[in-house]
Amino acid sequence: MYTTERYSKLHYDIWNEFVRSSKNGTFLFHRDFMEYHSDRFKDYSLMVFKKQKLVAVLPAHINGTTVSSHQGLTYGGLVYGNKTKLTDVITIYKEMLKFLNENNIETLSLKPVPSIYHKVPAQEQEYVLFLLNAKLVRRDGLSVIQYDSKLPIVKSRRQAARKGSDNNLKIVEESNFKLFWKEILIPNLKKKHNASPVHTVEEIEHLHKLFPKYIRHFNVYNDNEIVAGTTMFLTDNVAHPQYISGQEDKNALGSIDYLYSFLIETFSVKKYFDLGPSTEEQGRKLNEGILFWKESFGARVICQDFYEVTTANYTLLEEVLN
Repeated sequence: MYTTERYSKLHYDIWNEFVRSSKNGTFLFHRDFMEYHSDRFKDYSLMVFKKQKLVAVLPAHINGTTVSSHQGLTYGGLVYGNKTKLTDVITIYKEMLKFLNENNIETLSLKPVPSIYHKVPAQEQEYVLFLLNAKLVRRDGLSVIQYDSKLPIVKSRRQAARKGSDNNLKIVEESNFKLFWKEILIPNLKKKHNASPVHTVEEIEHLHKLFPKYIRHFNVYNDNEIVAGTTMFLTDNVAHPQYISGQEDKNALGSIDYLYSFLIETFSVKKYFDLGPSTEEQGRKLNEGILFWKESFGARVICQDFYEVTTANYTLLEEVLN
């Protein structure tokens, strides 16, 4: 009853419609978002059908004998529909892994969508990964504010944010990302981490044009000079700062704290505000300074897990269902 096949451009519409109506998919899995960096990754996305009906998709790419739930995305894993139940996911994984194994893929690397991004409970695959003896290879701690039980912002953080107001800082939502990228983000990442943004300014502006409801950008100005900024990624449940940066010598103005007090309030219509991980080196090191800053806004930790599963282990699922 189940068949697995690789995604092709002929599936563009059905893929995107399925992601839109799924219970654990976000706009990151829209083909237009995934394919902006198609030159960096060899796509190996999968689609699982029950008879003729699409029941699951896996955004993925291939490297040697390993298929990964797309490393160009913050999260990935199997995406399925609202009516999909645990027994369905067991069967889907069995058939999908069998397909991979028969196509000489030895390992499937996964980073399931964190639970806060689910529209309804959707951790069936985490249970199935346990059945498959999947190896937990990394765990990140995401600092998250839950709006319906929001913890108070600590006094020192409120004072720092008030400083931004006292200094007459101005927060502006903009569609021009170039100023922030060139004046603040790129220099800061180069200086602190000898790194570059995941997205070039041309890429983020292109994605913003495609997804203006989901990608929004805010700059902070002091006397018309940019001093900080943040690019937000928005899903049904979650507001997530994808990029945060400010001029070091200007942070004394309270620019970052002022901006985040504003953003946390602005997106309180969501269920969660995800400030992202404070972990480094595959989750083995903790940046205490960054974590302290996030927790002072009332954020607390949920886990994002990363797994590797041997495709030949699909046989472990053959005797699970009675």
